[in-house]
Amino acid sequence: SAQVGVLWLQVRVKGVPSHIAHASAGINAIEAAMPLISALRALEARWNDDARRPKEFDGVDHPLNLNIGRIEGGDWPSSVPAWSTFDVRMAIYPGEDLDAAERELRACIAAGAAGSDYLRENAPEIVCHGFRAEGYSLERDTSEPATNARELLAAMHQIVSGSPMTHAPITATTDARFFGLYADIPALVYGPVAERIHGYDERVLLASVKRVTQSIALFIAGWCGLEPIEKA
Repeated sequence: SAQVGVLWLQVRVKGVPSHIAHASAGINAIEAAMPLISALRALEARWNDDARRPKEFDGVDHPLNLNIGRIEGGDWPSSVPAWSTFDVRMAIYPGEDLDAAERELRACIAAGAAGSDYLRENAPEIVCHGFRAEGYSLERDTSEPATNARELLAAMHQIVSGSPMTHAPITATTDARFFGLYADIPALVYGPVAERIHGYDERVLLASVKRVTQSIALFIAGWCGLEPIEKA
């Protein structure tokens, strides 16, 4: 029924290298990055406050997830690390502005840096790279095509599975946004039962793949119509 938007940032911190025998002469760039991550966690908590949560995400525990998806730094164990980078993934709600979210993330990192004597004078570099996706809510689309598509898919699902189709928001993003936001085509995300997505034991229920395939076939037939096959 709805999906979050997502943006990525990379934060680059420069330290001061030194032989570990004289560690106090250096600045550890990996350790210097830790307060910045803590500041982002505090921002994540504020963004997940119930008061700013749209109705599509009522009942969803912690819909906006921050992920520090990658961290690198240093060159070998016996030198104080001269550099570190960490990659940030953060979510926003449908309808929220990506540029405004990026500005708030940048301000949050700057505030975290201001609490460090070193980073106050050696600001981290912030690069917006790789991915920016607006959130999308099919639930907000009250057009006739969107209403008809939802009702038809629900009916086909009922025929195949014998149970009502459930609707739920997701705390990730999909390509549905391209159709719904930019092509004026209502986009439904409908699929099989999956567990542990992106995990070591990611899996999908094969019986649900069969049911979904049947439902989609019936949906296509109902939406597009059928023509008789002429015998040769």
